[in-house]
Order: sequence, then C-alpha cells, then structure tokens
Amino acid sequence: MSENTDRIPFLRRREALASAGALGLGLVWTNGCAWFDSAGAAVEEDAVEAAACTLSKELTEGPYWIENGLTRRDVTEDRPGVPLTLLLAVEDAGSCRRLRRADVEIWHADAQGAYSGVGSAGASSRFLRGHQRTNANGVVRFETIYPGWYMARTPHIHLKVHVGGDEVHTGQLFFRESVSREVYRTRSYRSHGQADTSNAADMIYERGSLLRLERASGERRWIGRKTLVVDA
Repeated sequence: MSENTDRIPFLRRREALASAGALGLGLVWTNGCAWFDSAGAAVEEDAVEAAACTLSKELTEGPYWIENGLTRRDVTEDRPGVPLTLLLAVEDAGSCRRLRRADVEIWHADAQGAYSGVGSAGASSRFLRGHQRTNANGVVRFETIYPGWYMARTPHIHLKVHVGGDEVHTGQLFFRESVSREVYRTRSYRSHGQADTSNAADMIYERGSLLRLERASGERRWIGRKTLVVDA
C-alpha cells in the first residue's frame, strides 16, 4: 500500500459515517480524522492511549540490533506472516506532550524466529527493521508482521526512540498470549510450533509494555497501539 494513496481527505464526521455506511465499510473515527486502507478497513493513526506521563521502562537492546538508515513504513520485505500495523505515539514525560519528528526504530524476528542481518538470514539482509519519524500528532505507523518466537524468549518487538539525535528510549513491546497462540496456529508459523516461553517465565518481560491489540475489521490483520513516554 503506497504512502501516497492510503489516506483519504479529512471528512466531517457525518460525511465519513455516511460514506462508510453506503460502501458497507467499517470506520474508525480518531481525533477528527479517519481513513480506509486498500482493503476497505479503517485504521486510526492517532488514537493511542494516554500514558499519564509515566516514563516507559527501559529494557535491554538485546544482541540483534544492527545500525541502519532505513526510513520506511513497511518493513516486511519478503517475510510471510500475519500482518500487523503498529501505531506508536511518543510523549515527553516532562511536558506530557506528544513529540513531533521523534525517530522510532523497530526490529524483530520473522515467523520462524530469525532476525535479519545475522545467522542463516545473511549479513546483508534487513527485513523487519526500519525507522519512522513521528507525525504532527506524535505518532508513527509501521506495517510489519506478527513476530515469531525464539528459544527462551516470549514474543516481542524491539524499539529505540531518538529525539534531536539523542537516544532517549530503548525498550521492547509484548503480546497477549492468547493472540500469540492463535497466530502461531496459522500457516506461516505452524511449523515452528507454539512459543516455548510464556510472558511470566520470560526474564525480560514487562507487563507495562503490552501492546493494545485489536483485529482489523473483516481481516486477518492485527493493529497494535502503544504510547512511549520518554525523557526528552
């Protein structure tokens, strides 16, 4: 889906709801704006929960971070899996305001638990990695896949936030186990089996870093939302 075509112009609430009803589409209304993706399902970009100005907990970078300058919304490349839209807001802990043009970087394992740039994936590969800068509402949107698992870790996504060139947050995002079990029964994940480590048994898991997940209307796709509160 092109970044130039995935939005529709702002509509007044009544017009948007009427259009959605006429087309038989679901609509999500957010901060006065809404749009439909190419499958007709609405995605709300800016509705990410408030975080009460409480700093997000720092969690280990892990061994698989690779420096890259890949600025892109869709980080999937050729990796099969259940689509996941990530909507991440960045908020300053001091002012409790969203931060514009903060750089958010994510990286995670593919459906079989492999990271790009290391091991059998090859040193030159860069799938499921990338950066985005927050928009005027302090939000970034990534298109990726639901991460697979690897030994002794619960499913997760790594991230970093930079503001003004400074690294202000390193963390991980986690998933409800019921959703992971459902995803891991699907084709791209089935051969790898179910995760061998629960959230509770994971040595790094932080309950406060759970993504708020919901299924996109009428699709086999998940939308995850999280506010990242940083000391900027």
